[in-house]
Amino acid sequence: MAKELLDNQIATTDISVQKAAWIVLAVLVALLVVTLMFYQSRRSDPYVQHVLGLNGNPAQGQVIFQLNCAGCHGVAADGRVGPSLHHVGSRKSRIGLIHQVTSGKTPPMPQFQPSPQEMADLLEYLQTL
Repeated sequence: MAKELLDNQIATTDISVQKAAWIVLAVLVALLVVTLMFYQSRRSDPYVQHVLGLNGNPAQGQVIFQLNCAGCHGVAADGRVGPSLHHVGSRKSRIGLIHQVTSGKTPPMPQFQPSPQEMADLLEYLQTL
């Protein structure tokens, strides 16, 4: 009798572990799908597509940076009110950088709407930091 009870408890535990594993797997798949949908929606933005299709000029991007960004990020982009932007290209994708600049969703950074060419130039400059 005790052996049967122990076998039932083990079987119940095995089923519970399997259910938990399936739930975790389902949550991970759902997160992956949502992430891919979000990335695709950002990538399909016509402004982003236009910017990514242009060749930027880093010298012109530096001028744009000095006029619009240096007040908070520092003349050398080493951070003041805003964070240092050195190696920002290794921390954020080009699409992420475009959305960061244009959204203004991280106060105190203002919303900035450069032309597609200005944004392409700024991206090229940021890649040099």
